[in-house]
Amino acid sequence: MGCDDVRPRVLDLVRGQLAPSLAAEIAAHVDGCPGCAHLAEAESALSEVLERRLPQHAAPHALKRRLREQWPAPVARPGWRPGRRGLAWGAAAALVVLVAAPLAWEQAVRRPDREATAQLVGEAVNDHLRVLFSQQPLEVRTGGIHQVRPWFAGRLDFAPVVRFAGDDEFPLKGGAIGYFVDRKAAIVVYQRGLHVITLLVFSAEHLPWPRGGGDAIAGVPARLDSARGFNVLLWREGALGYALVSDVEASALRTLAGRLVTGS
Repeated sequence: MGCDDVRPRVLDLVRGQLAPSLAAEIAAHVDGCPGCAHLAEAESALSEVLERRLPQHAAPHALKRRLREQWPAPVARPGWRPGRRGLAWGAAAALVVLVAAPLAWEQAVRRPDREATAQLVGEAVNDHLRVLFSQQPLEVRTGGIHQVRPWFAGRLDFAPVVRFAGDDEFPLKGGAIGYFVDRKAAIVVYQRGLHVITLLVFSAEHLPWPRGGGDAIAGVPARLDSARGFNVLLWREGALGYALVSDVEASALRTLAGRLVTGS
């Protein structure tokens, strides 16, 4: 097993997500390879720092959703008509509904939406930090978008759509293969002045995506958020998810996202 096979799995090794036999094989390579050992140490140190700073949630969103689905629905009484006492109880019940509705909306919609956004934003920032801290963040350096796009062929289980070739304001620097949550992702790096901007393109299938947009990029619903000093812009196009991350101002991130969506 060579370095090209080992390096995409180093993060999974650090997180303990590999089968024992594969973990042993990769660990043996890392022990004998200074370059891969350095990468493993960097991933371990970064993961430890990030885990201490990530927010802790009381329960997973999936568990909350299952509980809501399993909660028994009220059973109607056929033919029942309220008298005066029934009308009084009905008015009281309506008042309870009016008071409880905002809380139910918060629990069922807004909080899961915030949790989904926090998960995606946190992962995007982590991946951007790995680009910043890596000694060799780019596996292919730009000779233009027509060199970067074909390089991803055969290295991913999907075809990343990257339309913008870069310009004087946002020059394209190159690309690499990374991971977003539990799947491979295309990493495309742009620059603005001294600021690095990371574009992550990945399959959005089965990811908890925010319901609301709040922003629109060239007519595409988007979500702008920030974490640990970085701005993150999220959007979807069909089956693909996009995350654009940098410490540049939000307006510059929107400008670049517009060019990525339209290709100009």
